[in-house]
Amino acid sequence: MKNEDEKRKAAVKVDSTLLKGLKILETLANSPTEKGVTELSLECEMTKSNTFRLLRSLSILGYVHQPDGKNYSCTMKAWQLGQRIMDHLDLPAIAASQMRKLSQVTGATIYLAVRDGLSVLYIDKIDSTQPIRSWSLKGGMAPLYCVGPGKAILAEQYKLLREQLKGELVQYTDKTITTLQQLDKDMAATLERGYSIDTGEYRERIMSFGAAIKAPNGEVLGALGVSIPDINLKDGDLEKICIAVRDAGIIVSAKIAES
Repeated sequence: MKNEDEKRKAAVKVDSTLLKGLKILETLANSPTEKGVTELSLECEMTKSNTFRLLRSLSILGYVHQPDGKNYSCTMKAWQLGQRIMDHLDLPAIAASQMRKLSQVTGATIYLAVRDGLSVLYIDKIDSTQPIRSWSLKGGMAPLYCVGPGKAILAEQYKLLREQLKGELVQYTDKTITTLQQLDKDMAATLERGYSIDTGEYRERIMSFGAAIKAPNGEVLGALGVSIPDINLKDGDLEKICIAVRDAGIIVSAKIAES
């Protein structure tokens, strides 16, 4: 009985130590500046000696360092671990239920896409149930700036990619965005709404809508897309599709956070 009690006490102690260490790591990760032992002990509600011991352990493991020899900040190790986890994510499996739901709600073609340079790559799809439908192959590609899922991804990475798009805005239809000034406005609107709209910018009379899929750190991993010929749209369909794809993106992102 005594041994069992000791084991339980040891387990509680280990858990408590781990939680305190993670609290320090999260506090440093959320801070724009380096922090000293005293400041961290106050913010994390720990003694200075306990804070120092935990920082020493985190330093040995490579999660924190002292750039100025005194104060502490996070290294990139936690980010590297996160990237490895993301590399092992099965995005099609995680998104599958929401893709099916989008298909049922809209009757349109549903895509799961990721960025490949300045293009979007379709890695999964569900075909439309309608006689007249849009068509892109699984494994097909399209320019980021003029299809729904591509625009959803681009909006999240626009600061990074804007300069690369100079001279790349080819016109495919009379609705294609061909200037960075127009694209600036469209990307800002996309971020504000939480979904993108392609009004027929890549293919005549084919509209598409997209919503980004994001990791907990805000990194965009891909996007869901809904593609439909404008002839299939009835009154109220636009709003229904936009809300559905936005909500699906939020739900898939939440599932990734839980993975």
